[in-house]
Amino acid sequence: MRDNIRTKSSLRLPLLGLLSFALIFLSACASTKPPPGVVPVSPFDIGRYEGRWYELARLDHSFERGMTDVSATYTREPDGTVKVQNRGFDPASGRWKEAIGKARFTGAPDVASLKVSFFGPFYGGYHVAALDPDYRWALVLGPDTGYCWILAREKHLDDAQLKQIVARAQALGVDTASLIWVSHNRTDPAQ
Repeated sequence: MRDNIRTKSSLRLPLLGLLSFALIFLSACASTKPPPGVVPVSPFDIGRYEGRWYELARLDHSFERGMTDVSATYTREPDGTVKVQNRGFDPASGRWKEAIGKARFTGAPDVASLKVSFFGPFYGGYHVAALDPDYRWALVLGPDTGYCWILAREKHLDDAQLKQIVARAQALGVDTASLIWVSHNRTDPAQ
């Protein structure tokens, strides 16, 4: 009997630990607030932000690992949400891959703080931390500085401009030495 109680008790601890880890992980994934010290761009005009952006650099995450020729296209929907279409080439499979998501503003629509979902009810933060006045490039952070993207309307920006954007990211706490620079050598047949 005593061994049976010990066994049940010892099973509960790992199970509780696993459940706690899962809840912490889901809370982190579901965070829609900007990272500490990051103030999303305002005023922000989603109409000017709409359209195709090319991913010039990113921090590594499994959902984009190894991808090249990555772009994101944003389209306003009649219900006030924003359709997010991410596309990229996966050299390992030799195929183009696509993910469709939905974004919603976390507050006023003139503040560049949104939450994006690609997986049902789970949302993650999408915060434009810096934006060219002519909407030519954007520095985007997720719920923390471990998520960072440099986007541009063209597949390339000049080196001086890139250095300024990277300096801004570094000032916000991004590990800019870990940025992955995305190549754009292929023509996407869907574009």
